[in-house]
Amino acid sequence: MLSFGPFRSASLSMSAAVILLVLGACAGNEPPPAGIFFNQVGSHPDGPRIAVVRGVPADSLKVVSVATGETVLAVPLSPLREQPWMGPATRLADWSVVRNPGRYRLEAGELDVVAEIRPDSYRDVAVMAARSYFFLRCSMALPAEYAGPWARPAGHPDTAVAIHPSAAEPHRPAGTRVAAPGGWYDAGDYNKYPVNAAVTTATLMSVLEEWPESVPPLGLDIPESGNALPDVFDEVLWNLRWMLAMQDPHDGGVYHKLTTAQFEPFVMPHEAQSPRWLVAKSTAATLDAAAVFAQAARLAERYPAVLPGLADSCRTAALAAWTWARRHPGRTYRQSVLNAEFDPDVQTGAYGDRHLDDEWYWAAVELAVTTARDSFLTVVADQADEPFSPASWAGGRAMGDYTLLRYRDRLDERAADLAGARKAALLAWGSERLAAAGTNPYRSVMGESERDFGWGSNGEAANRGMAMLHAWRESGNAAFREAAGDLLDYLLGRNPTGFCFVTGMGTVSPMFPHHRPSGADAVAAPVPGLLVGGPNPHRQDGVAVPAGGAALAYVDVEASYATNETAINWNAPLVYLAAMLEMAFTETAR
Repeated sequence: MLSFGPFRSASLSMSAAVILLVLGACAGNEPPPAGIFFNQVGSHPDGPRIAVVRGVPADSLKVVSVATGETVLAVPLSPLREQPWMGPATRLADWSVVRNPGRYRLEAGELDVVAEIRPDSYRDVAVMAARSYFFLRCSMALPAEYAGPWARPAGHPDTAVAIHPSAAEPHRPAGTRVAAPGGWYDAGDYNKYPVNAAVTTATLMSVLEEWPESVPPLGLDIPESGNALPDVFDEVLWNLRWMLAMQDPHDGGVYHKLTTAQFEPFVMPHEAQSPRWLVAKSTAATLDAAAVFAQAARLAERYPAVLPGLADSCRTAALAAWTWARRHPGRTYRQSVLNAEFDPDVQTGAYGDRHLDDEWYWAAVELAVTTARDSFLTVVADQADEPFSPASWAGGRAMGDYTLLRYRDRLDERAADLAGARKAALLAWGSERLAAAGTNPYRSVMGESERDFGWGSNGEAANRGMAMLHAWRESGNAAFREAAGDLLDYLLGRNPTGFCFVTGMGTVSPMFPHHRPSGADAVAAPVPGLLVGGPNPHRQDGVAVPAGGAALAYVDVEASYATNETAINWNAPLVYLAAMLEMAFTETAR
């Protein structure tokens, strides 16, 4: 049965200071107000606790127990820190020495907020973010027993999707009907894109591959809960089976997207009735799918009695996709070119990736590990010295790096050399980020420069956290793990906007995300657990955002898809970041 008990306890009462912060941040060109910025959901007793104070004439931060009224700590504020893209100058207070679970009032001058220390705070974030995928399921009714007030009828059965003329082939002429049900709605819209779904699915499967048996699993309270599979894997399977249906069984190629020609209006899924199309195959979609299918085969092997034959099916699908990609190594998706040749024109998300080296690398690594055939790595041996960059929908090399480092002992000496080079690249990247964070006004690896803030900047922050955790695991340097915790704190409220960027969590969170079900239903609160895109001064949607620095350029307005849209690929690294921090502290406690 649905229960929001633990999440309600994580939501603290809104202080007058925070209310002023939100009103000021929405006031266009008004200067950002004073405030105390912190993780609004709760910190682990053994984790770091940083409060950021802005615009307050005070020299210290008082920490007062809400239960007893006792001042348990008075900590000096740091010297001023300032970077122009991060807004007004700040001062920091480290109150990590307070470790007893409970609620604490943080006081600086006339301002105060309430923060909480809870041993399950990271787990709550991981569960809420992972559970959001249930609300994004396509082709399925969401019953009130599990969806609560966000229950809805099924939308988009996708059992008879038409082959778009751009995807027509002799064995599947234009207009042929194909079944591809299931999957998750990609973002604020109702379409499904294998390129973006791939990195999302792989990130969630990485949680499963790395989660130790000694730590209780993440229970999501979904219809499949209680079977022999981890709930996260049950949720992944809803999307994996759709991705398998996106592969042409005749030749192994994968269609670039399943979509309407135009974006649907803000209506509920069952009210969206526009025709759906399978649009042109692409090398990027096929390689990304090959990587996911190979990884899924490893996981399915753990549960042969529950998932009979799935591991073999995924392995076969991965090899077929690889073969198709080798035959079509440069078939990039160019929407404007296709629209000039085929009707109807398609104007939905392009996910057009023309640089495929990283996709080749990722698919080759996953196939090498799954098949134990090191020959796959000969295709990508020349990429050993590429700089490390966190994962993204268009950047799969990091996902390959994580798998290579996780399973290096399964492969031969050539793979060990490649793994050594990729480890060095990861640690070099992480060390550079740590150095920059030392002067950051919010002590975060997010905000090194103005360029950090663009489309989906919160997804970038979460992916940086994922990379930092891998750097910690590879080096044993606790500074990397602490930086990952700082990034989670950034997403949960310790940022210049003062928002906890996850719907339904914290004291000030988005109420009007650019997300069709949240905007079209009759529920005042949005679907919970969704990470919004975050600060982005480029205004691709034309909606005004606060001035004062790129890190402030966020507005909680439904029309602001440039800052307030949601997307599956941003939520997945949030799940990983929170889950692996939970795992780290639970293992340490044991």
